[in-house]
Amino acid sequence: MIRFVLSRRGQVGFSQFIFFLILVGLLSMFILSPILQVLYVAFTQDGSVTLFHLFSFFQRALFREAFFNSLFVGLMVVIFSSLIALPLAFFSVRYDFKGKVVIQTLGILPLVMPPFVGAIAMQLILGRNGMINLLLRGWFDFTIPFMDGLIGIIIVQTLHYFPFILLNASASLANVDLSLEEAGQNLGAHGFRLLQKITLPLMMPGYIAGALLVFIKSIDDLGTPLLLNYTNMLAPQAYIRITNIGVEDKAGYVISVILVILSLASLWSMMRYLRLSEYATLQRGATGVLISKPLSGLKLFLVIGFCTVIFLVSLAPHLGIIILSFAKFWSFSLLPKSYTLSHYAEVFIETPYMVWNTLIFSFLAAGIDVILGAFIAFLLIRGKMMGKGILDLIATLPLAIPGVVLATGYLRMFHAIDLPILNKPLTETWIILVIAYATRRLPYTLRSCYASMQQIHESLEEAALNLGANRRRTFVKITFPLMLKGVIAGGVISFITSSVELSSTMMLVPTKELAPLSYGIYLYMQSATGRGPGACLGVMVIVLVTVGTYTVNKFLSGGSESLFKL
Repeated sequence: MIRFVLSRRGQVGFSQFIFFLILVGLLSMFILSPILQVLYVAFTQDGSVTLFHLFSFFQRALFREAFFNSLFVGLMVVIFSSLIALPLAFFSVRYDFKGKVVIQTLGILPLVMPPFVGAIAMQLILGRNGMINLLLRGWFDFTIPFMDGLIGIIIVQTLHYFPFILLNASASLANVDLSLEEAGQNLGAHGFRLLQKITLPLMMPGYIAGALLVFIKSIDDLGTPLLLNYTNMLAPQAYIRITNIGVEDKAGYVISVILVILSLASLWSMMRYLRLSEYATLQRGATGVLISKPLSGLKLFLVIGFCTVIFLVSLAPHLGIIILSFAKFWSFSLLPKSYTLSHYAEVFIETPYMVWNTLIFSFLAAGIDVILGAFIAFLLIRGKMMGKGILDLIATLPLAIPGVVLATGYLRMFHAIDLPILNKPLTETWIILVIAYATRRLPYTLRSCYASMQQIHESLEEAALNLGANRRRTFVKITFPLMLKGVIAGGVISFITSSVELSSTMMLVPTKELAPLSYGIYLYMQSATGRGPGACLGVMVIVLVTVGTYTVNKFLSGGSESLFKL
């Protein structure tokens, strides 16, 4: 009996090792290899290692300005997002007042609309001829260039990305041990001093995680600068160099390498900073009376006023894009003078393939992520082989790698490889989009599957094995059904985020007929006559993401706070 059990365990270990090798091979091909291709081109010349291309990059004024612009925008978006998100997190977690649930709900709505769609709507509201400037011109005979240059990009990205800090900071703040704050109060610390010395340091892990996510997404954002006609940033420059000059252009690869360095450097800085202090507490969760301190009088008025102003501004793009989708013409006026359904008719008649392409590509990518995420999570938790950390690292790497970089690597790797059946390169088929979406969103699905797998006690699987079931049957009958909630949630997250992916799409889309909704919005918005249909596609994206977000929240017991945490 003992020999049988040992033999069966040995077979299980061998099977796991084979799966491990297969997964490492797949992830290396579609994650590591594209990145290594980018690094190879950027740092070699005629087969020899060189830093010439990197030095040449910083010698050109255009590229230096693009580098500092991207860094400046990323930092400013983090700062302004923090100024918005931290007060909202503090109000919604530490105080009890009517409307608190509304604030918690509205706090994640900006994430429903992709930032490049918000850029369109913000031009209608804050642009040179937008609603606000029309009022300022009529009342005071001057205008404010809200949406010009970097200012517009910072505004759009701040209003879209601040919920990442809000959600992470709120979760971290809710777990702060209130006894530490009470001890600080007993020692004479109150108000801002208590916040500065006790509360903020203890919630720092969640805040830094959200801030890092905001920074990475800001420098990776390609659609917002392009739609605002400002291309002197790293991501737009990489796109322009690769698409206009070609895959052999060295500058495009150097820009991609710099984007990777910025992302990884920020991730390393976060981990190093968090290791400098101890953030663990003896109690988990805040159970003291301060958690539900009532608000009234002037304080309640100020809190409600602050939240109202923030949400009126952050949700204005949603209303603007909906109005634009029904507007017959909207320019040089506060609101459209006439409305029509012709834009929706045009979209459904002329471009229904974009909707179907989005659904098909995103569904296939989500399916791939579910399969890979479930297997990888199982191996990371139940696997006994060495090197599991390598698998986890490779699978999580796309979280810190901008989409422009992966797309550039794919163009370099697969542009000259013809598929045996189709007799054309992989980059000329829709398959490359599915691969890019699946690769980019795998970390989200993996984390969701991993969290569900952690909640399954190993004794349940051991009981099935002791009753004679083999490992495969145990996984199908016991493990997978128990982790189904996380699997479905991770798949839906992959689906809704793939449906709004623009950075990879713009570089990899083979033809207009194979374009998804995100690329269609960009095409339509290039002309004034196409803004109405483009807004219709934007509304479709909002509906798609909203339904997906609602579905995830039905499956995730942690609610929306579990959705976007890093």
